[in-house]
Amino acid sequence: MKEIPEQILEIVNKATHVVLVTHVHPDGDALGSLLGLADILEGHGKKVFRYLEEPVSHLYDFLPDCDLAETDLAALERFAEEADEGKAITISLDCGDCDRLGQAKRELLAISPFVVIDHHYGHRSFGDHLWLDSERSSTGEMVYELAQIMGAEVSQQAAFSLYVAISTDTGSFRYENTSPRTLRIAADLVESGVRPAEVADKVYDNYTIERLRLMEMVLATLQVSAAGQIGLIHVSAEMFARSGATSDDIDGFVNYPRALRSVRVAVFLKENKKGIISVSLRAKGDCDVAEVAADFGGGGHRNAAGFRFVDRSMEDVQKEVLEALEKALA
Repeated sequence: MKEIPEQILEIVNKATHVVLVTHVHPDGDALGSLLGLADILEGHGKKVFRYLEEPVSHLYDFLPDCDLAETDLAALERFAEEADEGKAITISLDCGDCDRLGQAKRELLAISPFVVIDHHYGHRSFGDHLWLDSERSSTGEMVYELAQIMGAEVSQQAAFSLYVAISTDTGSFRYENTSPRTLRIAADLVESGVRPAEVADKVYDNYTIERLRLMEMVLATLQVSAAGQIGLIHVSAEMFARSGATSDDIDGFVNYPRALRSVRVAVFLKENKKGIISVSLRAKGDCDVAEVAADFGGGGHRNAAGFRFVDRSMEDVQKEVLEALEKALA
């Protein structure tokens, strides 16, 4: 595991104003890391601006201080201008590609120095100062270590957010990225007052009826190929319309085909209203889906990766992805 670059520690310690950002459509690790670090930095005497392109999804609206996240770009720029020269910084969390910062990418990158903290294997280098470590289970794990090195207090509230970050990105500590250190950090967070049962309840028992209706439709699309090694499901824009569900409601769907005993790679194809098809891959064992994703211009981890197609039919995407995966498995 890589140590935190000394220069990043100096930059964070000297800053008075910190803008925290993450990728669009943030998951539990992205949101938990951002909100947890915000609490830690404010407790360390810094002013913090929590920037998100869109409001927090209903899936994670239980996270502490999620209502403090702002989507107003003009307010963000005013915040940065309040600081003395060189005292405002941006920290990007859990974002492997600057394009995933969203529509405000240019404005965010302009707030310099721009620090990047990320654990994605296929990270595409951006920013001024980078701490990248693909051996970490999650960005939440890295944020916890940053707090420890800084000598900053991790409040019970921050501990809750970081536990959500770590537990969701490890599949509740089921995935290969769960290390002894991951479990030690989780134990520290539990000792800080986090109740694992409460987190599990908030994360896994908060479905809407629309999500269940959509799930019924999506599971009906299941296809198994390559002698049972590949399980594929898909969701279309028409299914979203019929069920009344939103894109937030598909969180975790890719894990259903992955749960099949014979499946080594799960595939989930998602079509949005603009006709863009996103591909999510989840693997078990030694199949490196990050390499497959990279061939399509995407990225991620060895066992979790993604990419997308524009102006292609669901049938064509399915055929091309299956061919690439069958080759990788062979």
